[in-house]
Amino acid sequence: MARERLAELLDASAEPAASSVYRKLPKTALSMKVDGVGPLRFPVSDEQAVQLRGLGRRARFGRGEQTLTDPEVRDTWEIPKKLVRVKRTEAFATALDGMRQELGLPPHCELTPELHSMLLYETGQFFVAHQDSEKDDAMVATLVVTLPSAHTGGELVIEHQGQTKKYRGLKTAVSLVAFYADCRHQVLPVTAGNRVTLTYNLLLAGDSQDAAAGHPLVSELAACLLTHFDTPVVLPYSHRRGDPPARLAYLLDHEYTARGLSWSRLKGSDATRSALLRVAAERADCEITLALAEIQETWDAYDPDEDEDGWYGEYEDEDPDDEGSGSADDRDYVLQDLIETSTTLAHWIGPETGRLEDISLDLSDAEVASTTPTADMTPYSSEYEGYMGNYGNTLDRWYRRAALVIWPRSQGFASRAEASPGWALDELKTMARAGKSAQAREAARSLESFWHAAGRYPGQTELLGKALEAARELNDAQIAVMLLRPFALERLSPGHGPAVAGLAAHYGGTWIDALLHDWTEGWRPGSYGLAKTPLEWLENLPQLCAALSVEGSPSTEAARRIVDLSWTMFAGQVGPALDGPLTSRQASWLTALGAPCCGIIAAAAWLGSTDVLKDAHQLARTAGDRAHVLAMSTLRAAGTRRAGFGDLAVNCAERIQASLAQPQRAPDNWSIALPTECECELCEVLGTFLRHPERRALDWPLAKDGRRHVHGRIDDAELPVRHETRRQGRPYTLVLTKTEALFERERLARERHEADLAWLTNEWKVST
Repeated sequence: MARERLAELLDASAEPAASSVYRKLPKTALSMKVDGVGPLRFPVSDEQAVQLRGLGRRARFGRGEQTLTDPEVRDTWEIPKKLVRVKRTEAFATALDGMRQELGLPPHCELTPELHSMLLYETGQFFVAHQDSEKDDAMVATLVVTLPSAHTGGELVIEHQGQTKKYRGLKTAVSLVAFYADCRHQVLPVTAGNRVTLTYNLLLAGDSQDAAAGHPLVSELAACLLTHFDTPVVLPYSHRRGDPPARLAYLLDHEYTARGLSWSRLKGSDATRSALLRVAAERADCEITLALAEIQETWDAYDPDEDEDGWYGEYEDEDPDDEGSGSADDRDYVLQDLIETSTTLAHWIGPETGRLEDISLDLSDAEVASTTPTADMTPYSSEYEGYMGNYGNTLDRWYRRAALVIWPRSQGFASRAEASPGWALDELKTMARAGKSAQAREAARSLESFWHAAGRYPGQTELLGKALEAARELNDAQIAVMLLRPFALERLSPGHGPAVAGLAAHYGGTWIDALLHDWTEGWRPGSYGLAKTPLEWLENLPQLCAALSVEGSPSTEAARRIVDLSWTMFAGQVGPALDGPLTSRQASWLTALGAPCCGIIAAAAWLGSTDVLKDAHQLARTAGDRAHVLAMSTLRAAGTRRAGFGDLAVNCAERIQASLAQPQRAPDNWSIALPTECECELCEVLGTFLRHPERRALDWPLAKDGRRHVHGRIDDAELPVRHETRRQGRPYTLVLTKTEALFERERLARERHEADLAWLTNEWKVST
């Protein structure tokens, strides 16, 4: 394939570059003085090490956004930088330039050392494996200068792409180690003496892109790009062919942070290869930018020390904190087959702005190429899932890599839009307002193949606002629907009201009605369910309807349609759940539904939607305690609003009065109703026992499966019955005992009814 050939060509294009390099200099190559100690004499004596220790403080380290001190992670002393004075000779500068060459940085670039810290490692001190953060936008590498001293241990161990190098300090010479900032490294414990180092941030000056226009590989690379974008993709699990790839992402070998991503600070062979691809992209009439990619690989793997039969049997003795997965060193696991790979672009350098932009773009395997396989690199995180019977024995690895992203110039708008839909909508609006309506509509049509996914991008409220504006500016009903269809009704906020009203007036009632139907596709019972987002959205429905209600305009009818659709969804999900006994779980759920139900009723009252009000009141009059809990929580959520809620308040009061009029349970009546959810023989026996007004206990010899079923029926219905197993004989005996909670619950329920009636009388002025 063309992308594989391109990766091969780039592999041959650059001389191998080291990720870490070493130099040894005579001790006269630098001199230094520390305030409070004086000039340091080399090798550093134990006496001066003690003086340095007196000036030092425990060195800190970064973890995410935090700066921490933990001697279990980093145990060393840091001498304040303001006390340190260093003079470097020409020999030092010459050595640094040679190290630049070995690191693969071009000759017209310069590395400038910036002192970061002076460190003292006493016997036993160390720094665990870690990765340096970039302390400056221009930082590409770290330089560790180990001063001459009589010590053993304390080796600097550097790892990159599976290769490990170990560097030791010297007694009579200065040792220099430079390594790229994305290399993991550690300092092993000092076994004797004192290790004293200076650490520098290496800042890169000058553009690291070679002048590659005359390179003999450029023409062949350009041909690979043209072939890649002209060749249809073979669809997975099929011999059919789809469209050609929309882009090519070539993964670079080094890791970069968002702060350090820049064309001028690429490392080693990345700089050479990116220079060649930039020229080749121009020759192939393509655009190119620099991006950061997040990669996840899932491998079929196993732990060679794992007992293959260990999953059988009981789990009672297992450590409850051990979930069978972890992020231990994944080199302990044996990799077999690669199951799945996903690659997502998270940031890139804006092709027009030259600034870092947040994006979100999932790439297919056919759009990704690399010279170095991702599996050969070091993941920043990994997690192993052991065998679980039906799945498992997998190792997930996560990586960060930079990528050169290329697409045909003719597809530039669509390629950028798929990564950043907000940018695309802004561009469409700008073009239309500049009088380029035909060009804007043509650009919008180029989005159709992928725009259906716009509803999954972050920042939906802001994105919908931009889509509403662009839909009006483009003045095309079909394009407007295409731009808006991916969103959901619950993304609509009161702030969108004027824009929706404008669209309804411009495109008409039939158009807006069809759009609202599309927006509620996911609301159909059994598809969406009562998810958190639409429920919270319903609470603000009155404000949205007020923003849409311009008398006599199509937007008012749109508001009524929104209320109708909202009630249909709500009633379709809640109505069937109102039948049955009230448990604490049901009471909590129905209480939480009060505010959404209140939002619908208030909006219906505002708009005069009598059918919705009638249906809502009918739903609240459903027999049973569940409907009463919903109705009361709806009234409490209404606050000072009264329109549309009066009949509901009266109905609740009447229901409470009827309940309080019922005679209280006699103190010797132990009968309990069992919900009619199951008609099996076990439940028939259970129901007979529960209904008996005098019988309080039942000894029931029953096998394990039967006991489990009875336990479930009692617990699910929250019946006031204690169930215990007497583990004697075969089968064991299930002992059921009715408890005093039967009477306590009814007493508390009566008190709640009395309090609710008093509240209705006081707040809603219902007569009792």
